[in-house]
Amino acid sequence: MEDPMYSLQDVIRCDLCETPVPHKHCDICHIHLCEACVGKHLSDQSKDHYIVPFKLRGITPKCTKHSTEVCKKLCTTCYIPVCPLCVASSEHERHKKGDILKLFETKRELMQKDLQDLEKSIYPKYQEAATNIPVQRADVNKRSQKLTAALDKQGEALHTEIDTIIQGMKSDIDDMDAQHIAAIDQQEVAINRTIPEITQIILDLKRLLERLQDKLDTSDVCLVSKYTSRTEELRNLPDQFQVALPTFTPQEINREQIHLQIGSLSKLAITYPLLDEPRILTGIQTEYTALLSVSCLSDSELWTRGGNDKILRLYNLQGELLRSIPTKPGTRPEDIAVTRSGDLVYVDYNDRSINLVSGTQIQTLITLWGWRSLYLCSTSSGDLLVIMTSDDDKQTKVVRYSGSTEKQSIQWDDQGKLLYTSSSYNTKYLSENRNLDICVADWDASAVVVVSAAGKLRFRYTGRPSTPRGSFCPLGITTDSRGNILTSDLYNHRIHIIDQDGHFLLKIHNCGLQLPRGLCVDSRNNLFVTEMYSGKVKKLQYYK
Repeated sequence: MEDPMYSLQDVIRCDLCETPVPHKHCDICHIHLCEACVGKHLSDQSKDHYIVPFKLRGITPKCTKHSTEVCKKLCTTCYIPVCPLCVASSEHERHKKGDILKLFETKRELMQKDLQDLEKSIYPKYQEAATNIPVQRADVNKRSQKLTAALDKQGEALHTEIDTIIQGMKSDIDDMDAQHIAAIDQQEVAINRTIPEITQIILDLKRLLERLQDKLDTSDVCLVSKYTSRTEELRNLPDQFQVALPTFTPQEINREQIHLQIGSLSKLAITYPLLDEPRILTGIQTEYTALLSVSCLSDSELWTRGGNDKILRLYNLQGELLRSIPTKPGTRPEDIAVTRSGDLVYVDYNDRSINLVSGTQIQTLITLWGWRSLYLCSTSSGDLLVIMTSDDDKQTKVVRYSGSTEKQSIQWDDQGKLLYTSSSYNTKYLSENRNLDICVADWDASAVVVVSAAGKLRFRYTGRPSTPRGSFCPLGITTDSRGNILTSDLYNHRIHIIDQDGHFLLKIHNCGLQLPRGLCVDSRNNLFVTEMYSGKVKKLQYYK
């Protein structure tokens, strides 16, 4: 449809000089201007002016609170246009503001760039990866058949005395095939889950950009200003892995050493590479002056807890406050966790209780005697693991609860020594790993203490070998779907990543983190980190 601005029958002209097809518009005076008349119009200082490109006329709305004022600024904290009176008000006093036109143009350019990236680069990459999944499965089967044939040939030469060994190796191949197929299946699920998201983003961007071709209104400005790009998060395919494929190496038969002469079958090795330099995907500003804990309700919603603040808050990734839960008067929320069913539980240090938040109601699940609960986590089985200290601060233990029933207590190692240190501070976060290990960040011991599900000590991690004794400050802790353990090293402003056996993998120290404390990981293995005094939750990507 032809733009009426350029129609021969109804040409829009400069309101000052009648020049056709003006390129500018005063969004306060509501008059069209050619380039030559802009200066003349601005010379009238008896009123305010706001010159915008002609196609962006209408970007400056009337203030909804001050009817005589227009909004040339946008509050980027509230995502609403604000007039000079709003800017000066206490409501927006500490909020960030920007020129509405510049912010709009910046976001529109970002949306156009994202649309191009999604259509031309990211979406085709996902399509190609999805198409390649059946090929990967077929290759697994072909390689398996080759290996099996080689084993059969060698087995026939060795006759019946090696049948048992051959069958054992075939079983190994089946196990490795199962691991490989499981990794491929997991990758397919992640890819197929993400493709509709990308398709929807593309559709939404097209619709929104089409709307922006027409005369704008306040809702369009708000929609554009709230837009958040996800292209960096989606640019890399999820769950990429590297495979060291098994091989079979036959040997000449030596009947005296028949087992050694059969040959060797290498193990299947599937690894998920970490980024050399993890990156921040987004940041969420909360209302806390001391932000201590974070727990994922979903990939896009986070429960948070602060120090000296009796309110538990739920935020989305745009920084919008979704829910606020005031805890009981006189309480001291010490830690939070989201259960497998999506409920929020929290520890109350003052009244020795563990509580469940249901809607706006708070229900006490467990009350302790002689002990005080400190920190907790929810397990894959639906149990709660709670770390607690005795009233005299001399003993610390981990207790497993099913509902309100104590099932297990972990306190001593095989030599009868205490597994965990105790002090008046007793800051010890904990998490369950995918292999059911219980991982405790023992601040007082400067160590991550990991025990099996049965409570047997597996290892202690005290930092890399080059870490000076006592300088490692583990505080927050979480685990990811690969079984890796992540712990925040508070005063060194970094995150340590170790594998499930305690081997150091990576140190996140290049993301500008300041006093990182609480940690949690979403279903895509994105890491959320609380900065203790900035009040920010930062979302990081650390897998390729």
